[in-house]
Amino acid sequence: MNNASKTMSSHGANPVNRSAGSPFSPLIQLIDDDEAVRDALSLLIGTVGLRVQPWSDPQAFMQGFDRQAIGAIVLDVRMPGISGLTVLETLVSQGVDQPVIMLTGHGTVDMCRRAFKSGAAEFLEKPVNDEHLLEALQNAVRQHVKSRERNKTDRQAQERFAQLSEREREVLGLIVAGLTNKEIGRALEVSPRTVETHRANLFAKLEAESLAQLIRRFAGLVENNP
Repeated sequence: MNNASKTMSSHGANPVNRSAGSPFSPLIQLIDDDEAVRDALSLLIGTVGLRVQPWSDPQAFMQGFDRQAIGAIVLDVRMPGISGLTVLETLVSQGVDQPVIMLTGHGTVDMCRRAFKSGAAEFLEKPVNDEHLLEALQNAVRQHVKSRERNKTDRQAQERFAQLSEREREVLGLIVAGLTNKEIGRALEVSPRTVETHRANLFAKLEAESLAQLIRRFAGLVENNP
């Protein structure tokens, strides 16, 4: 570890969330079999308002960590019993979405390549540079927040799309294709007023505030549900 005091002053509070003591602040899972390393990294990470849950046993970590928490995972490559790369591959195969930052004291090009190919967000060598680790963690947490928000928006869009009638889906598809109300009316053999009614129902059910928002959020669902 190095430059801890400099790191504390230069990074300040974590821009993603609140203080380290807050239950709503991001949670960093730290897996390393070296107690001294765990203690030092836990102290460092806490300086930027991130909570830390340290683990010495990767098996216990995989069985007990909070998969729903917003945050990231810091994972040592070389540990007794199971390697960090194997843990990473297992996490990815199980659909765990927290970004993983790999640490190693004996890095090689092949190891680095395998880590990134397996889904690692970052690969850092020990002794880890304080600034580099904190920057990587904060970037990872920001990306995780955005990813969770995106997934939530996608789920909400799917739920709203499922509420549409067959005719409303037809109208939506033609709106996404760029047709006017008159053109939609001719295509469906209904009056423009009827199209306007369907259009109003679409905006209400899909909770869209503008045509651009309607197309941006639901064009993909229209394409995948012809």
